[in-house]
Amino acid sequence: MFSEKEMVQYIKPFARVCMKVFKQFVKLQLTVERPYIFNGNNVHNWDIFAVIGFSGDVRGSFAITMKKNVAFKLTNIITGKTYTEIDEDVIDAIGEIVNIIAGNVKVGFENAFNLEISLPLVVKGEGHSISWIMNTATVFCVPFKIFENDELVLSISLEKKEEKKK
Repeated sequence: MFSEKEMVQYIKPFARVCMKVFKQFVKLQLTVERPYIFNGNNVHNWDIFAVIGFSGDVRGSFAITMKKNVAFKLTNIITGKTYTEIDEDVIDAIGEIVNIIAGNVKVGFENAFNLEISLPLVVKGEGHSISWIMNTATVFCVPFKIFENDELVLSISLEKKEEKKK
């Protein structure tokens, strides 16, 4: 298991990559807000949950969560069309953002870890619940302010792969 200090060391690259991807791919500046540790009791009201898993020297996942109006605005910017429903274009756009972030994180960690990333999974719908397995890894959440008064949250959970005993 990572120490809290190690986790902070690995969370910073995720946050930096997230900000870089949004600036380059979507032409938006994100503002980092106060990070927190997900404790299982955190209430959320997200409509979109996009997650990618990691395996290799470390395993875990990271996700981006947001309200549907944020997903619509992001998809509008990416496609040039207006969206008012969570359709395949919206799901594809959010999945692609998460995929680009994961790919950049993987490249950034190449010298430290061997990482493989999964395909993105996008969960949609009001009132869906998110459960993280809390007994093996801490989930760190980094909220970002986006647009004028909206928010999206980057959540990261990593754990070291246990070495096999000889």
